[in-house]
Order: sequence, then structure tokens, then C-alpha cells
Amino acid sequence: MGLYTKLIQKITKDDSDHDEQDTFVATPVKPPYYGTVTAHPNFSAVGDAAALHKAIEAKGVDEAAIIDLLVKRTNEQRQQIKAAYKLDTKKPLEEALKSALKSDLEDVVLALLMSPAQYDAHELRHAMKGLGTQEDVLTEILISRSNREIKEIKKVFSKAYNEELEEDIKCDTSGHFLTALLALCKALYEAGEKQKGTEVSVFIDIFTSRSGPQLRKIMKTYASYYSDDGLAGAVEKELQGDIEDCFIALLKCAWNTPAYFAEKLQLAMKGLETNKRTLTRILVSRSEVDLKTIRSEYTRLYGRTLQEDILAKTKGDYEKILLELCGDN
Repeated sequence: MGLYTKLIQKITKDDSDHDEQDTFVATPVKPPYYGTVTAHPNFSAVGDAAALHKAIEAKGVDEAAIIDLLVKRTNEQRQQIKAAYKLDTKKPLEEALKSALKSDLEDVVLALLMSPAQYDAHELRHAMKGLGTQEDVLTEILISRSNREIKEIKKVFSKAYNEELEEDIKCDTSGHFLTALLALCKALYEAGEKQKGTEVSVFIDIFTSRSGPQLRKIMKTYASYYSDDGLAGAVEKELQGDIEDCFIALLKCAWNTPAYFAEKLQLAMKGLETNKRTLTRILVSRSEVDLKTIRSEYTRLYGRTLQEDILAKTKGDYEKILLELCGDN
């Protein structure tokens, strides 16, 4: 594996976290926002809690009012609404909505009421519950969250389930895939210590201890100097099974995160049966991150809008709330 070691030394010896930025900016610049959900300008937690209570208690339940209110508030604002609702009614908002709603709409609304870390912990737990682990869900979440987010997920997971995330992963996965997931759980994503070992262990070290910008540089350099098939081609030749799927997903996510999620959305709606859980998870979790860019990548990759496919593959209130999360093109 000398080839890989030389490659890493060449690329990570510089300050790769400043990916292709050569100028010094004295004043911090606010990064652009690519989410579809923005803070409501005239927000009132007490007023919104009262409006939700009215919609829940209405004859037949006013689903449209619930959708309109929750989708047009940020997660931070929703947490304040939850607190105000409980203070006023002495009942958790989640319980009230769970009793009032049903099916897929209920799932989306309950997801919106969780904090990002709570929702990620919830989805990780569900992926490992019962027979058959959903390896793609474990991979998706752990490769696409930042150091800070992974640390918060682990904290929330431990508090909610009285178990450590790593221990659950150990019980439900094995082999090189287990090793890779545990490395991702350490929330490294920094240029770390080089490790010697088998080919697979070197892949694990490279892919789980480099930042997104560093991985992009590795992919560019590898394709330019070592193989026309690129680093993804090397992974496909050297690895197989869950560990191959994990690393291919990691490379896709590092190269173009919005395109990675656009592909997952398209696959979730491909075929006769829609994977509603994946559809819900991505739209909710990315709605305040990069859903606008995911929409653009979806159109670029598939020649139609994300909203068009949602209209074709979903219906009813579930369709309405997903389209509201997508926002306008």
C-alpha cells in the first residue's frame, strides 16, 4: 500500500482544510444559506402553540394548518413551540399530534419536532432494531455529519436509549464495515496518524480520518497520476460487500454532497414502491442545510424536478408536507 501512503503524504502535508482558498479574509463572512426552511419573521412560540392546539382540537383535525405552521418554522423555533405548548396544556406536543395524525404525515411531523441530533439518533436506532440491519442508513448518517454533529448524536443516543451508539453498532455489524463505522463514530475527519496494516485497514484510515476537502484532493490527484478509474475504481477492485458500499458512498458524499443525496432521493422513489422513510429522512434532515442545492442537483442529474417526482410517487397530506419542505424552485 505504499502508493496510498505516498499519495496521502503528498496531499495532507499542506493545510488542506483551506481547500483552494488562497486569500486571507479579515472579517468573517456569513456563509450562504441553501436550506429551504427559514425562520419565521414574526415568530411567537405562545401564539403558534395556541394555533396548533386549535388545529388539533378542530373537528376532523386541521392538517393543512399544522403543515403550514410547522414547515414555516425552523427547528429552533419548533423547539420553543414545544416548550410553550407543554407549559400551556401540560401535555407534550408530540403526544397530541401523534393522537391527532396518522400514517406518513404523522411520521414527518414527529421528525420535524425532534432536534437534528434526536432525529439522527432515532434513525440510527431504527436502522439497528429488530432483524436485519439497514447498513445504508448507518452509512448515510455517519458519513454526512460533521464532527460536532456526530458528537451530539452520540450524546443524545446515550441519553435516549441508555446505550452507547458504538455498542449498538458492534452488536449489529461486523468485519471491516464495523471497523469503518466505529472510526466514523470517533468523529475524526482530521488529518490523523498514519497506520500500517492490511489494504482494507489503510482504506479505512484514509477514508475515515480525512476531511471532505482532503478527500476531494485525494480523488483528484489519484485520478490524475495513478488510475483512470479513479479512487472509486480502486475501492471496487479491492473491496466488496458492505465496506465497499460504505466507501463508495463516502467518496460520493465527499465529492458532491448534494448530488449524493439527490441520488438517494431518486433511488427512494424509483420502482413501484417508494421508500418513504428515506424520502422523509433526507427532506427533513437537509431542509435547513442544503435542500435547495439538492433540488438543483436532482434536476441536473435526472432532467426533472424533485417536486415532479414527489407529485408522481406520493399523495395526500404526505405529498403536501414534502412539497412544502422542498420549497419553490
